[in-house]
Amino acid sequence: MGTINIASTLPGSQLLQRLRDTIRPVESEALPSAPVRPRLKVLAVASEIYPLVKTGGLADVTGALPKALSAFRIDTHSLVPGYPALLAMARRCPPLMEFDNLLGERATLRHVEMHGLSLFVLDAPQLYDRDGGPYVDQHGTDHGDNWKRFAVLSLAAAEIAAGALPGWKPDLVHTHDWQTALTSVYMRTMGCDVPVVLTIHNLAFQGQFSADLLGAIGLPPSAYGVDCMEYYGDISYLKGGLMTADHITVVSPTYAREILTPTFGMGLHGVLRKRIDRLQGIVNGIDQDVWNPAADAYLPVPYDAKTLRNKKKNTPALLERFGLEPGNGPLFSAVSRMTWQKGMDMLVEVADEIFHADGRLIVLGQGDHEIEAALRRTAERYPGRMAVSIGYDEETAHLIHGGSDAIIQPSRFEPCGLTQLYALRYGCVPVVSRTGGLSETIIDANDAALSARVATGFQFHPVTAEGLRHAIRRACNAHRNPKHWSRLQLRAMRADYSWDRSAGAYAAVYERLVATPEGAVN
Repeated sequence: MGTINIASTLPGSQLLQRLRDTIRPVESEALPSAPVRPRLKVLAVASEIYPLVKTGGLADVTGALPKALSAFRIDTHSLVPGYPALLAMARRCPPLMEFDNLLGERATLRHVEMHGLSLFVLDAPQLYDRDGGPYVDQHGTDHGDNWKRFAVLSLAAAEIAAGALPGWKPDLVHTHDWQTALTSVYMRTMGCDVPVVLTIHNLAFQGQFSADLLGAIGLPPSAYGVDCMEYYGDISYLKGGLMTADHITVVSPTYAREILTPTFGMGLHGVLRKRIDRLQGIVNGIDQDVWNPAADAYLPVPYDAKTLRNKKKNTPALLERFGLEPGNGPLFSAVSRMTWQKGMDMLVEVADEIFHADGRLIVLGQGDHEIEAALRRTAERYPGRMAVSIGYDEETAHLIHGGSDAIIQPSRFEPCGLTQLYALRYGCVPVVSRTGGLSETIIDANDAALSARVATGFQFHPVTAEGLRHAIRRACNAHRNPKHWSRLQLRAMRADYSWDRSAGAYAAVYERLVATPEGAVN
């Protein structure tokens, strides 16, 4: 799990003093008395965070961005629910404060440092200490009180932003997706004017609930209006956040444009158009320490761009893990939620294209039960050549990237996508649809890109099964030329998708908002 650096050794008063210590002088021979800008204090609010709790890319971002922002003199403290994975460590720490009434619930706020992250853990066992995942129970059904669980998290964040924690108040609050979008609604209701950034990781998930719950989440009737939370007769947590945040970011510039249209706006395109002066796309980065084939403990044989030939030495272990036979064709894989959005139903229709080329296919993920079943039936028709594993674990995902030749992402829409970025890092050539962040991060291996030696993968459009089939065929043809394929892999591995540039963009947003909290940030 990691080590606790503050709260396990310091009483609460000393911990708060340390949190208040936000000005750190920097020595300089040339300018010994030069003033140093105080480090910016940010409260991030998230429903999951890697490596402690993860269901998808949201956790990867909330786990990596705070570390990258540190280089810009930004200290991030992340408020997260007290899930079982965090409680064992967090409860070794002295309480920072008690909440007597968060929508009728009692909760304890604790602080812990682990995995390079500074965490405020909201210990409310009646809400978060339960079996299953962050959003669903052990049977895959949504927790019936999700409306309350994430309203409580948002309300606690708003209270902290307003100064409930003695001696520490953030300069800015950064919320993520619908689960924490109510934070800014609560803040504005209580008169707290600390600037708020809301990041949308996937507009399809909006936190839509019955309007009858408005009173139960402690909001006045005025919050139920077209300029706040009203959404087709219900209330939407995400819409409330969109209407009250000072700045809105999405995880790629292309997605920022797409969500202004009825096709991709998911019913919120009108709201987003109203706030277009506050809308910005920033491509995600990846944690290159976590995703590093040269130092990956999950790979039997580490490798880098200079030792690319060693990548193939991981393939036998991967094939053995999934019970597949060796073949001369390419080994494709897909690590994805098995949903319509991710286009995994199309993979069922075109899998035979891979096998015609003597290739193999591995699918890892979970989601829609019908798509899961269809993929399993396809695998049964091609024993030894296709394998499907329902679920997700980091070790297997790393081995897939390290041992596969290509990864398939046929998403119908994709805000950013991180899997293709991990694949690039591992020389696992992406085959992706031309949408959202996929279109921005992968350079299609067309004739012009190949001649210019900049291609990193294969794109397809329109996003149909036939389009995917053609892209797979192109990848199989390219794989037949080992020299050209190696060049494609090397260019992929040299692509820079670290957090450096993206963190700089977020830092610039923070700085401008804190300097002019009521001004638009473009």
